[in-house]
Amino acid sequence: MISRLPAWVWTGAGTLAFVAGMVNVVGYIGFEHQALSHLSGTTSQLGTALARGALGPAAQLMAVMSAFVAGAFASGLLIRGRALELGRPYGAALALEAVLLTSAVPLFERGNLAGALLAAAACGLQNGLTTTYSGALLRTTHLTGMFTDLGVHLGNRLRGIPADARRAALCVLVIAGFLGGGIAGALLFPHLGYRTLLLPALLVGATGIAYVAYDLQRRGQTSLPP
Repeated sequence: MISRLPAWVWTGAGTLAFVAGMVNVVGYIGFEHQALSHLSGTTSQLGTALARGALGPAAQLMAVMSAFVAGAFASGLLIRGRALELGRPYGAALALEAVLLTSAVPLFERGNLAGALLAAAACGLQNGLTTTYSGALLRTTHLTGMFTDLGVHLGNRLRGIPADARRAALCVLVIAGFLGGGIAGALLFPHLGYRTLLLPALLVGATGIAYVAYDLQRRGQTSLPP
């Protein structure tokens, strides 16, 4: 059970879910209805392509999946741990995600598959750096786990079983953030095209800067003599 949720967890989770929602919608609307922030649908598409013997589309889908895994791999190298804790180099990971999203824009505009690969890698990186907090699984690039946890919470409450209200609130926050990002992406894409990705890149970069500033301030306070 989550005993407390610091403000930086709430802010980070909501912002990153919003970012993932935008990125996924841009991929869905603009690039062959391709999901970028999660791999469930991509895996189903891959199975369909293989069953039909469509090797070209299958190779493209496998490339997107590999890029997502590569992003998560980079997160593992940078963060070196699964628990969400202050002091870890999340600022560097978020800066890399911002670079990946920004770099994807001109590639997308040229119809280059590399744009989708960079965006998928950014999502894999983000999903890898938000892993667990106080033993609770925390994901910001897909919602299956969030909806599942929320449903279990409501079922427990109905049966009178003690449930973690903060965990349920976190699920609602991530769901709302992802949905809000999807709405924003869908509204902006007709006007900005793939440059819509510059907004989530900016948000990720700002989140990274805010995290670094907060962590430095915290360290400065703890290092002061009593």
